[in-house]
Amino acid sequence: MAERGAVQLTGVHAISALGRGAEAQLAGVLAATPAFAPVGRFDTGPRRVDAAATLPDVGRLPDELAEAVEVACADAGLNAAGRAGAALLLAVHGGVGVPELATGLARRTGLGGGTRAYTTACVSATSAVAAGAALLARGDRDAVVVAAGYLVEPDQYALFDTGRALATDGAVRPFSAGRTGLLLGDGVAAVVLQRARSARDPVADLLGWGRTGDAFHPCQPEPSGRGLARAARAALDRAGLPPEAVGYVNANATGTAGSDASEAAALGAVFGAAGVPVSSTKAVHGHALEASGLLELVVTVQVLRHGKLPVNAGWRGPDPHCPVDVILDAPRPAATRYALTLNAAFGGANTALLVGAA
Repeated sequence: MAERGAVQLTGVHAISALGRGAEAQLAGVLAATPAFAPVGRFDTGPRRVDAAATLPDVGRLPDELAEAVEVACADAGLNAAGRAGAALLLAVHGGVGVPELATGLARRTGLGGGTRAYTTACVSATSAVAAGAALLARGDRDAVVVAAGYLVEPDQYALFDTGRALATDGAVRPFSAGRTGLLLGDGVAAVVLQRARSARDPVADLLGWGRTGDAFHPCQPEPSGRGLARAARAALDRAGLPPEAVGYVNANATGTAGSDASEAAALGAVFGAAGVPVSSTKAVHGHALEASGLLELVVTVQVLRHGKLPVNAGWRGPDPHCPVDVILDAPRPAATRYALTLNAAFGGANTALLVGAA
């Protein structure tokens, strides 16, 4: 069994359309009021869909990332000396200027332990967390800062709209009958990971992580969910925990037909007939693409600390292809201190992070 608490989260911060700060994310997902509204940031006139979850007073992405890192480091009590040896792992959309963004952000926030950039679509942030945890577990660093950001913009919006992936009814309905797709949302987050012996006041334990690739199709998920199931089992194995120890899964579920059904199959393979309480908080804050996994990690940690599991918003009724224990009507009390957060991306990439309440 892996050493309990060998890697710990000691600082967290996030913004989304639910508000600014980790507490705002918790309040928003427990209220279960979706943040989707007509897009005012750019012209959606040529598009099929006009809805996203955006924060009205958002700044430039480099500035929001710097603010997130500063707040997370302050939350962790990471002083100038601690920052000087801390690595920065940054998850953002790929393109020209990403290495410069990473090095500029590190310089701006005093992080001197090297930089890496992750641009692997919707598992970018969780891949960075897993890589950061591996650095710490090997003793290569005492602290790692993972930052991620996506702000809804016209190019990705147009791609998802043209691909008919966006929900035509203005709502995201994970695992539900009658779901019509996903909706994008703003998300900027940062977390500080530290080795247990150097952590001051942990927020949560990062006990396990798993990364797999099934390469089934450029866009479509593998129907049986084998890759995602392997990632979840890898996280459990690393933590030395059985499936029944997990009391909640914050699912990747985007509200698209094939992806939700594939994930439901993966959950069935891992947790069996007994199941596990499941919801997808994308139903309220939207899909933040490269930043989605880090935003959802912050949400999952806050949920465990509070001891209440958020409902699966947008529900219309059961889908026979998604036989999962969906949390409905009201938040449930957390039955254990452990939770998984799952993510999947185009190309068959899958990640699972297993966290425990500190």
